[in-house]
Amino acid sequence: MRILVVNWLDRENPLAGGAEIHLHETFSRMVQLGHEVTLLTSGWSGSDTPVDLDGIAVHRTGTRYTFSLAAITYYLSHLSNESFDVVVEDLNKVPLFTPYWTRSPIVLLVHHLFGLTAFGSARIPVASATWLLEQPIPWIFSRTPTIAVSESTKEDLVKRGFSAEKIEVIPNGIDLDWYSPRPNHVRTKHPTVLYLGRLKKYKRVDLLLHAVNKLTQEGSRVTLKIAGTGDDRGRLESLCTKLGIANDVEFMGYVSEERKLELLQTCWLHALTSSKEGWGISCIESSACGTPTVASDSPGLRESVISGETGLLVPHGDQDRLASAIGSLLTDRQTREEMGRRARRFAERYSWDESARAIEDFLNRHT
Repeated sequence: MRILVVNWLDRENPLAGGAEIHLHETFSRMVQLGHEVTLLTSGWSGSDTPVDLDGIAVHRTGTRYTFSLAAITYYLSHLSNESFDVVVEDLNKVPLFTPYWTRSPIVLLVHHLFGLTAFGSARIPVASATWLLEQPIPWIFSRTPTIAVSESTKEDLVKRGFSAEKIEVIPNGIDLDWYSPRPNHVRTKHPTVLYLGRLKKYKRVDLLLHAVNKLTQEGSRVTLKIAGTGDDRGRLESLCTKLGIANDVEFMGYVSEERKLELLQTCWLHALTSSKEGWGISCIESSACGTPTVASDSPGLRESVISGETGLLVPHGDQDRLASAIGSLLTDRQTREEMGRRARRFAERYSWDESARAIEDFLNRHT
């Protein structure tokens, strides 16, 4: 097949996250399976175009904020004469309405939508625009074959008016050779909790800061390592200062894949407290490294963390329960290590190869 994928970001974008990992891991494998894949995405200052990323021909145009219009112009000027067998709109929060400006059959791939949670994640103008852009999605894509990355996302789409029969759940995968426990299982000397991801308001990293504050007030020693970049960093740093925990929190910024692996392998716990995720890919990466996760009991995360088995889920926003869950695992080595072993076994259920083959089969059946 000749496949055009349309997504806001690509793997090399400084703002890339789990959706971009999913896109690259699955569609680069589609190339290995013999298909031709083109990606239309946004650019950033200093980015090149076109480029080849593991066989994917990447075309960048516009910026993150202008891509919705720039993509149409670029497609009409450079790609509309290509005979694509299918266009995959990789929908991560804001739609690009590809049925109105592309000529090939459409498949929708959905990570998650914000809904009203947008208003707790961005300023009112941006949140309002995001919410409004989501409203026509069920009508525009009502007849479109759809892939959801989790049952939570499928449930959300059905509530919005999608037909359940047109949605197939194909979970994310994991590179089990790369993400694996250290042979000697060495951890940091002192208790460490890792947050790995973008610093966006809806990720609710502030809940982790309050949990660390509560634990230190109770006399527990814990260091929170925050690996990632984003526009919420300034607010989070100010909160650290206000709470008096600046010495207990390390903002690491962007980390390399090698450093990311080291952190997942050596920290005592991984934590993710966002209000909503499509899947929670960092939870599976952590599990594959034998590191339990403490997370919010929210859509997506309740599928990537099995509470009491691979980690603990707590009611979203409950700072006391969050601190208690983290503290209980930091002080109970036996439980923590057993959870880590079960987490690894859980992660072994998933692979990018299986995800890619499932997507290939889905595209073959709907083109």
